[in-house]
Amino acid sequence: MANFIDEFMKTYGGEVASQMAANTGLDQKTVQTLIPKLAPLILGGLKKQKDERGGDARVDHILNKYGDPSVLDNIKDLISSKTTDSSADANLGGLLGANGGVQAAQALGKSLNIDASKIMKMIPALAPIILGALSKRKATSSGGIGGIGSLLDADGDGSIIDDVAGYILKGGTGQQTKGKGILGSILGGMFRR
Repeated sequence: MANFIDEFMKTYGGEVASQMAANTGLDQKTVQTLIPKLAPLILGGLKKQKDERGGDARVDHILNKYGDPSVLDNIKDLISSKTTDSSADANLGGLLGANGGVQAAQALGKSLNIDASKIMKMIPALAPIILGALSKRKATSSGGIGGIGSLLDADGDGSIIDDVAGYILKGGTGQQTKGKGILGSILGGMFRR
């Protein structure tokens, strides 16, 4: 997972952060910090769908339906429309659980002293970009969709919660943490089997 997020940040991070900042009122440095903390939530929701609702075929279905690589060609308009859409769902239609996106936004907002409603606008704007990048990677990967599942579970233990919490709480390094704190607890609730 760390490799995908690092690759995503190198390729799209600058433009995504710039557009998110322009549309949320947050400064670009703050947004640059938030993106690698939000991306694992989206990837974790996708992994949970894979594990609990149909394996690789379920991920393939989600990517085919929501992961349009062409969004990567017009990030500015996508972010502008999603951040101003009052019906945009921070829980991504249940992908992040019944209330996972809202809870994560509140926890991140509290820990970083940021208005959680701004983070809640970022999640539905970031999700199609992440899914588009995953679809693009799937199309160019020899491993196909199976490679997506393995990249989500960084340490190969079959559980993504430790990878997600470790990645978020270590500031994007993917390292494990023993004390996962409030955000780790929320993620544990979201991804527990």
